[in-house]
Amino acid sequence: MPKQFTYRGHTLEQLQSLSMDEFILLLPSRHRRSLQRGLTTEQRVLLENVRGAKAAVDKGQNVIIKTHARDMVILPEMIGVTILLHNGKEFNPVEITPSMIGHYLGEYVITNKPVKHGQPGIGASRSSMYVPLK
Repeated sequence: MPKQFTYRGHTLEQLQSLSMDEFILLLPSRHRRSLQRGLTTEQRVLLENVRGAKAAVDKGQNVIIKTHARDMVILPEMIGVTILLHNGKEFNPVEITPSMIGHYLGEYVITNKPVKHGQPGIGASRSSMYVPLK
């Protein structure tokens, strides 16, 4: 039997039945403070789009939402929605799962590409002039 998901002692169904104000009280202080100060216009638009997407998913349509709002806290009502999140260069898909509740969206899309060192090119350094050409 798989372990049932809980967030701070509440099951997913209980979290989804809570109002926004009741859920905010369960969050850590940094997330609670950012939500209590109010949503930005970009975050509000994202939340409206998520609610519309949830209604469309219930009808059987597949809806993907694009956003730049990396500072949005993942709420229980976002579960099951695919969001294309901007990393500074392109949009990367993020499927929202219950274990993501209470985290920021930006935590799931890396903004910098890992460095992959190759061989030095011609003129890359003084020593590269002695690297034999293949």
